[in-house]
Amino acid sequence: MKKLVSEKPSDPIAEFQRERAEAVASYKDDAAWNGVSGRWLDRAFRQKYMYNFAWLGRPIIQLPADMVAFQEIVWNTKPDLIIETGVAHGGSLILSASMLALLDYCDAAERGAVLDPKKPNRKVLGIDIDIRPHNRAAIEAHPLATRIEMIQGSSVAPETIGKVANIARNYPRVMVCLDSNHVHDHVLAELELYAPLVTKGCYCIVFDTIVEDLSDDVFPDRPWSHGNNPKTAVHAYLKKLEKEKADVQFEIDREFESKLLLNATPDGFLRRL
Repeated sequence: MKKLVSEKPSDPIAEFQRERAEAVASYKDDAAWNGVSGRWLDRAFRQKYMYNFAWLGRPIIQLPADMVAFQEIVWNTKPDLIIETGVAHGGSLILSASMLALLDYCDAAERGAVLDPKKPNRKVLGIDIDIRPHNRAAIEAHPLATRIEMIQGSSVAPETIGKVANIARNYPRVMVCLDSNHVHDHVLAELELYAPLVTKGCYCIVFDTIVEDLSDDVFPDRPWSHGNNPKTAVHAYLKKLEKEKADVQFEIDREFESKLLLNATPDGFLRRL
């Protein structure tokens, strides 16, 4: 009797990843789904939906989907320093600090070492022109405070970027998140100052690029609007880098916005090449 030769078993992990990638790639062509998502986001911003959440006890003004994407990026790229412009209530700083703590914990576990929480290897640096005393006090009282440093001052002031650059040079892998004043000129200035600090393979995330895609009357009391927002700044910055053939180059990673659909950062996930 002829012996049957079984086919070589497929790699179930690779198969899952392939199926997921195929599904995500199809989303961009689903006009109806994208239309519903756009209308939902427009309503969510009108209702201040992103103000409803906290991370480890501190309010975080972000869409949950963007928080999920953020943790994927941090886990995949393993930065040693995360620089954030915009502090607000501090929830984003706590999110970054918690992810960096997990990276340190995993590193220690692989070495069979004991992690000393008072001597963290990784750190998050927050910059804001106005860190309100009650928010600073709450952040400094948080259990993850040893991983957080804050600088009060304009993110685009020479003295501020000088301090940030001095800190960044002590860390081999650097990530940047821009989430302060959302007008075009300010975000473009931040990109020109902070994006070069990003390590190759790491990300500069520019939040609230969604402003360009929302209705003009969503932010009646804010200076940013259609044509004057983080997304227009991203496009201007990338165009400038290409024109100048600069040593610093980024590409837009659209995989995240494609699979999230409900995110505030379209064209805002920039990976340094």
